[in-house]
Amino acid sequence: VAIVNGEVAELGNRVNGFGNFNYNWGAAIVWFANKDRLFTGNEIKKGDAIVGLRETGFRSNGLSLVRKILQENILQSDWHNFYRDGGNKTVGEEVLTPSKIYSKAVVDMFGGWNMDRKPKVEVHGVAHITGGGLPGKLGRILKPSGLGADIYNPFMPSDIMDFVQKSGNASDEEAYKTWNMGQGMVVITPDPEKVQEIAAKYRIGAGLIGNIVENPGIRITSKGISSKGKELYFKVE
Repeated sequence: VAIVNGEVAELGNRVNGFGNFNYNWGAAIVWFANKDRLFTGNEIKKGDAIVGLRETGFRSNGLSLVRKILQENILQSDWHNFYRDGGNKTVGEEVLTPSKIYSKAVVDMFGGWNMDRKPKVEVHGVAHITGGGLPGKLGRILKPSGLGADIYNPFMPSDIMDFVQKSGNASDEEAYKTWNMGQGMVVITPDPEKVQEIAAKYRIGAGLIGNIVENPGIRITSKGISSKGKELYFKVE
């Protein structure tokens, strides 16, 4: 099966089957686009704004680390029945908070594949912050231009993300390289106000979190628990 410009997601050890019958569960997505509206990374310019789209959950990513931390630190394997202080959901329910979906808002911004649909704002790049976090996903779209990013005002990670990080004594570097830490998507644009306006129409929290700069690499002013306020540096690879 050829998956062209698509992605395969596997549940791996999360689905093991029964007894001697082992199986896996995979899913794939194949997309199509108009070549005149493809984001190649070369559209990104020095001085562009980086707008973050807010996320309060783990976005179904980095769950292997989440599970490892909780199994080792929260009542062994009984964390799915464990409530944080003052919480009305179990830790397991909080971890599995459904992801926010940004597709309608982002298509509204740049027009999507249909060339008859006019863009509402100039967009130079979009990065979905899933596994690999900001360094991995933002780094991927910066690589063609060789530019860097200063993330000086990222969103705060959610309470459950802080709780898991603290429970496992995970460093901020590890957290930012594994989880979204509060931003489920970033939009690169010369017009951040308009991007935020469109996001608000779809009830998506959005904010200016940084800028594209000439110096390579990604610098993030940490909002994690182990080095809050400290600048973290990640090389684009």
